[in-house]
Amino acid sequence: MSRAFVKESDQEVDRLPERVVSPHANLVTASGLRRIETQIQELEVERSTARAADDRAMLARIERDLRYWMQRRGSARVIEPAAEPDVARFGVRVTLRFEDGTQRALRIVGEDEADPARGLVSWVAPIGGALTGASVGDELEILGGRATVVALER
Repeated sequence: MSRAFVKESDQEVDRLPERVVSPHANLVTASGLRRIETQIQELEVERSTARAADDRAMLARIERDLRYWMQRRGSARVIEPAAEPDVARFGVRVTLRFEDGTQRALRIVGEDEADPARGLVSWVAPIGGALTGASVGDELEILGGRATVVALER
């Protein structure tokens, strides 16, 4: 059959690119692993719905996303922070006090669970790297200013 008689939407399914998988180790918090599991479950429900509706474009997107999340689940390494951390590491919440007196708490997490607006920063992001290894009392150049680490929590 000539490609001239194939719907344009079918051609787009053929060109759907894979999601990029990070070259970094897939470190996750326990909540990050739960998020991956939830994402897979939701996509499996969506896949059933797309199959029932015979929506090939939606099915292609869902299956691509499932491949990504299944790979991420398979490579996930859950890291548990120390009960009472003495330095900022993966999974630790770092509270900073800036020169103007404001405070901000940031938690160092995995790439897939990062959400800067909620104070979750990836361990591979520059800000995560700047925080890693800091102790209470350390001064850092971060977020466009100087800040002092005032607390470290699990």
